[in-house]
Amino acid sequence: MVDIPAATAHPPEASANRTLTAISIAHWVSHFHIFVLPMLFPFLKDRLGVSYIDLGFALTTFAVVSGLTQAPIGFLVDRVGARIILILGVMLGGAALVALGLFLNYPTLIICAGLLGLANSVYHPADYAILAAHMDESRMGRAFSIHTFAGFVGGAVAPPMMVALLASAGGQGALIVAGGIGIAIALMLIVVGIPDAGAIQSSGTKGDAPKVSVMTPAIMMLTVFFTLLALSQGGINSFGIVALMNGYGVTLSSANIALTSFLAASAAGVLAGGWLADRTVHHSRVAAVCFTVNAAIIGAIAAFALPAPAIVIAMTVAGFLGGVITPSRDMLVRQAAPPGAAGRAFGIVSTGFNFSGIVSPIMFGWFMDHALPHWVFGASACFMLATVLLAMVSERKPKPAIA
Repeated sequence: MVDIPAATAHPPEASANRTLTAISIAHWVSHFHIFVLPMLFPFLKDRLGVSYIDLGFALTTFAVVSGLTQAPIGFLVDRVGARIILILGVMLGGAALVALGLFLNYPTLIICAGLLGLANSVYHPADYAILAAHMDESRMGRAFSIHTFAGFVGGAVAPPMMVALLASAGGQGALIVAGGIGIAIALMLIVVGIPDAGAIQSSGTKGDAPKVSVMTPAIMMLTVFFTLLALSQGGINSFGIVALMNGYGVTLSSANIALTSFLAASAAGVLAGGWLADRTVHHSRVAAVCFTVNAAIIGAIAAFALPAPAIVIAMTVAGFLGGVITPSRDMLVRQAAPPGAAGRAFGIVSTGFNFSGIVSPIMFGWFMDHALPHWVFGASACFMLATVLLAMVSERKPKPAIA
């Protein structure tokens, strides 16, 4: 295996800032790549002569592969090092899109979706392992929040970027450019010289990784916590607009404003949550308080016929509080991870997102098909309450950071 050079000596703060910037850019490209195929669905449908169900199967392939490989990639991160796994993952995602642009047909689309899912499974285990090992303890929460915020930005800029590329370079050209961005970012990570992390790096040996079990009660509860967290927000993200229109008499414009406010406030809340996470060791309490308030807000939307302005305000506050808990969520995982096992820990708990991605569309779609739009918000509030209960039992006593 090719050894990628480690970072050269730099002042600690400069080195940490450089690492955070590079890892955040990698996270940006991961979210950007998630949206590339959906943004090109109209082009792909016409060019390939397939149905939307066929195109949906590509997204299902992405989700299933990402879910099945998340935990194994975490084990690989701890065994061979996070740096090489991250670089190969970014490179793989970019190469898959370039290949699809060059050889555009339906079988290649499915293969590309699977490779993108495999590439996507790399980011959380590798990114968080590197950040957990190399960020200063006093600003770990802010580092996690900036990393998450970069991912939000990647998803936000994907639609306008792909529309512009489609108009200027055509569909195949848009795929090649989008893939080329990933390859360029992978090369940037090599040039920057991001540091390594993992069991080998922690033990200082080149032998086998220490036999450390990560299947602890805390990690198992956090996996359920991540699942409930994703379920509490997935229904609102996917079905919030149609639920507001069908069950509350809200116009399309007002419903869009409500959801946009929810998502924008979430991004702002992530940054605020990083500042808060660095000023407390009681991360479970932060999550519990925010989601208790959120459950009350979303529950009120479910139970009462609120006017459109009140819904927009309520959604904005809920989105902000949902964002605030994200860095604390990540700190809980870091505290629960055994020494040298951050990659495995984040890989395992992140499968909760993938499980939610499979269950959430079916569940909330069932509510809409059975004329139960209020339950899009009602079920979300119930998942928030369940998240509160788990948050109170998931936090372990903080332990010193591994040097």
